[in-house]
Amino acid sequence: MAIWAIADLHLSLGIVGKEMNVFGPEWNDHANKIAQFWDAHVAQDDLVLIPGDISWAMRLDEAKADLDWIDKRPGTKLIIRGNHDYWCHAPTKVRKALPPSIHLLWSDAFLWQNVAICGTRLWDSPEYNFGAFIEMKKPLKEETKAQQEHPEQVFEREVMRLGTALNALDKNAPLKIAMVHYPPIGADLAPSRVSEMLEKAGVSICVFGHLHSVRPESKMFGTKNGVTYHFVACDWLKFRLIKIVD
Repeated sequence: MAIWAIADLHLSLGIVGKEMNVFGPEWNDHANKIAQFWDAHVAQDDLVLIPGDISWAMRLDEAKADLDWIDKRPGTKLIIRGNHDYWCHAPTKVRKALPPSIHLLWSDAFLWQNVAICGTRLWDSPEYNFGAFIEMKKPLKEETKAQQEHPEQVFEREVMRLGTALNALDKNAPLKIAMVHYPPIGADLAPSRVSEMLEKAGVSICVFGHLHSVRPESKMFGTKNGVTYHFVACDWLKFRLIKIVD
């Protein structure tokens, strides 16, 4: 029973005009690339973590085709919302609509085979920047005006939500995992406010995505103070899930 991770699926099976290949030829038929690897390697009793940017849908009904696609893949899936998951804004309503194999984390935690997993979105922070690692391409950003004008307020609120999620972790679980959408630390692993929270909570693994067009020669993240940071954006992984726990 393994644990896998992949982020930033950016599916658009239920809508038109949001094909990802406008961001580069590597995105051609990307959903099929993910499905082929997923179906061939993930077992039905495995767990798959999907830390955000799941669907381009604006409404929950538009996201149904994408969620059904995920449901058809093997394994139990845990998801969190990313900055593009506009369809995912009312957790109670979303949870009622989710297919049976998918579970939404919303600043809370989930226990699976004695592994405790918590999840929340986070936000950008000026503590670290990734300019040296990112190629200049057409951006994916579509934040609201309020988020663009007051990113520090959004970040503070998201840090509070992370604290709530970490507090929900089963204290007796031998392995604790945090799933966030935005990076919790810089690629150089310099200490951050969020990394200190993860360490204090006893988290051993943190998975996240959000960054795109990362230079292929970049050394992205690693292990620092007992926490292993896995960057799992699907284009970085060449559209293959990564096994984080065997």
